[in-house]
Amino acid sequence: MGNISSSFSRRHFIKASAIGAAALSTAGMWNTARAQGKRIVVRDDGGIYTKAYGEVFYKPFQEATGIEVIGVQANAEPTAQILSMVDAGSYTWDMAKISRPAIELLTAGPKRYLEPLNLAGDPAVAALPKQYVHEYGIGTNVYSTVLAYRTDAFKGRAAPASWKDYFDVANFPGRRAIRRHPFDTIEQALMADGVPTGQVYPCDLDRAFKKLDQLKKDISVFWTSGAQVEQLLISGEVDMVPTWVSRAQAAQSAGAPVGIVWEQNIWGLDNWSILAGTPNADLCREFIKFTLDPQRQAQLVKYFPAGVTQPDAFKYIDPEVAKQCPTYPEHIASGLPIDAAYWTKHQSEALDRYNAWLLS
Repeated sequence: MGNISSSFSRRHFIKASAIGAAALSTAGMWNTARAQGKRIVVRDDGGIYTKAYGEVFYKPFQEATGIEVIGVQANAEPTAQILSMVDAGSYTWDMAKISRPAIELLTAGPKRYLEPLNLAGDPAVAALPKQYVHEYGIGTNVYSTVLAYRTDAFKGRAAPASWKDYFDVANFPGRRAIRRHPFDTIEQALMADGVPTGQVYPCDLDRAFKKLDQLKKDISVFWTSGAQVEQLLISGEVDMVPTWVSRAQAAQSAGAPVGIVWEQNIWGLDNWSILAGTPNADLCREFIKFTLDPQRQAQLVKYFPAGVTQPDAFKYIDPEVAKQCPTYPEHIASGLPIDAAYWTKHQSEALDRYNAWLLS
């Protein structure tokens, strides 16, 4: 995922005439006087996300309801922290922005570490595509892995347009980087080998590693962080790299000549989830509903090309900016949704095989 540079010009991102006081009002949701002194603490990704959520969600929610929202950064997927808090009954956070695999891990056993949301009857939730709704999480942002490439490396010749091209060293020569982790990498190898997006899961690991074997000697860098990818693209150290789209867009914002291939993007979902047992669960539910207003979600693109989850949000986003968002309809249609249940079950096996492959 990674944080994206906030250098995008606000005037290019939103239809000013469409965003106004209406998006900031939530009349009658809560009696402000009754809510005085109440607050919820939300784990988010920090950086530009905390800034964006603070301006678009946290502060307006407090203004509308009197309920304070405090964003707390946690860089890694915070499953261990959530397990500890719920087991101890001591809550540093009330809710968290977490991935669908994290939801699977936290609700797979006999003890559920997340609260059922019970929001299916809410009109804003009902307007969401079903793939963004889970018993224990409501989608708030879609992130995508794409193929990024340096456009200057392909002057006068065809640029890569698919995972097949990325794996085709003969027809698309150039310096390559790839993630030092099987997540996304396995899916890329299978699609490069001709597996349709609808048949990627369950992953045929033998087939994936056979395809990776064909590319291994041509990989210049095995990357481990989004910041590293961003620098690789800016410096021109590599010509092609599968990466989170936010990092490719950050490199573009820094002036690097970077192209993005959205075809066969691999997308995942960040969700609002509530920690089981928190005494502020009902306040969290009201906050979640507040964040689902389409006009409000559209304001996020002032800060980064957000993967908005309300389809109607695109009515309020400049069409050219919309094409940079992971949930732009064409990107979702051509993309591969990550199968969280598959990876929850098979990640240990895939990690062991991938680490062995790296050392072979």
